[in-house]
Amino acid sequence: MTDIAAAPVPVTPSDPRIARRARWASLVGTSLESYDFYLFAYFSAFFAGPLFFEPLGEVGANLAALATIGVAFVIRPLGAIVFGHLGDRIGRRTVLIVTITMMGIATGLIGVLPTYEQAGWLGAVLLVLLRVLQGVSLGGEWGGAVLIATEHETRARRAFAAAMPQLGSPIGSILAAVAFLWLTLSLTSAEIAEWAWRVPFLTAIPLLALSLYLRLAITETPVFTAVKDAGRAPRIPLAALLRAQPVTIVVAVGVALLGIGSYSLMNTYTINYGAAVLGFDYYELLIATTVGGLLQLVTIPLFGAWATRIGSGLVVAIGALGTFLVAFPIYYFLQDASFGFLVGMMIVGGILPTMSWAALGGIFTELFDERYRYSALGFSYALAAVVAGFVPALTGALGAATGNAWWHPAIVLASMSIITLVASLVAIRIRVDRDDAQTPE
Repeated sequence: MTDIAAAPVPVTPSDPRIARRARWASLVGTSLESYDFYLFAYFSAFFAGPLFFEPLGEVGANLAALATIGVAFVIRPLGAIVFGHLGDRIGRRTVLIVTITMMGIATGLIGVLPTYEQAGWLGAVLLVLLRVLQGVSLGGEWGGAVLIATEHETRARRAFAAAMPQLGSPIGSILAAVAFLWLTLSLTSAEIAEWAWRVPFLTAIPLLALSLYLRLAITETPVFTAVKDAGRAPRIPLAALLRAQPVTIVVAVGVALLGIGSYSLMNTYTINYGAAVLGFDYYELLIATTVGGLLQLVTIPLFGAWATRIGSGLVVAIGALGTFLVAFPIYYFLQDASFGFLVGMMIVGGILPTMSWAALGGIFTELFDERYRYSALGFSYALAAVVAGFVPALTGALGAATGNAWWHPAIVLASMSIITLVASLVAIRIRVDRDDAQTPE
């Protein structure tokens, strides 16, 4: 086994107009994916349990609802393997059309499901199946979105292009939070439970139409076309990846851990911890995280531009180091914080991990051979997402074991920071500049 990739295939970048269109298609698609995926997370604890798992009792219904969140994370590697294989064999564009269609339809169908009161356990079974489809779709989406944005570009602009799909996560989560706030603040709980909970899920359909319009308008990437024309696409891309670059996969998982895991910690565990233990109002916490998400709309492109100057790996490393340094102070001062400080904490605690998140796609594309790059990005990212999916549960267990000591979430955040810092420094040393042989810019 080796971690040496083959010689790069000569590539001519696309026309700038085509490259720009590809970036927009990538951004809008990942925004929809994020909105669809996290919409359920916002609504599950409040409505999924009572509506679909009522016979299990309050505690059991809530646990079942939370489990439906987790099932989509666990199934992601399957989607990464299947769609990664197809993306390396038949093309990035075709697969991305399939993944966005799956996500949009699955989300829209959640909005028309029968509740337990209407159809017994049928609704719950269908809900779980649709969450599985969402997870499979998401597993295949991210890697392709990064590649469709970067593989049209000149080498000099790839780091910035790779940051554009990363904008989809805050855009999607903001839209989901806004939908939740609008419903819960403008309607009664009875109205929401009766019919209004369906509305945000049904909005996925027109958003899907927009995403399809953009993705159907783009062309296949020059990188994939060059690999295909040269007859160099491996028969089983994942097998080729595992044979050639097994260590790089482990490194990539470490690089991605903070960017993904910090979101799970800050937007899932910290919100619940702040409301249940520290006594913050839930809506204040949600507003604070939304403000942090809005700031990401500015900082992610800026960090992407910075990555074009100093390198994606170095931006990831700086973000990880900064997060490590602020992890304990943030959670120490959070104990007696005002709403203003809470917002400030979400901003500071969000900006630094966002550096690592913004530059993630850029360093990933530099790590892997283009012949199996879709499989590599999707598989590595999905593995990191599975690990990150357990961060809230791990943090909660640590809190229970320490009597909710103020430092227990800081331990988790600092640990993820160290892992990503070390992994990013290793990634800088083993990165593969894949398209050195491209036509000069």
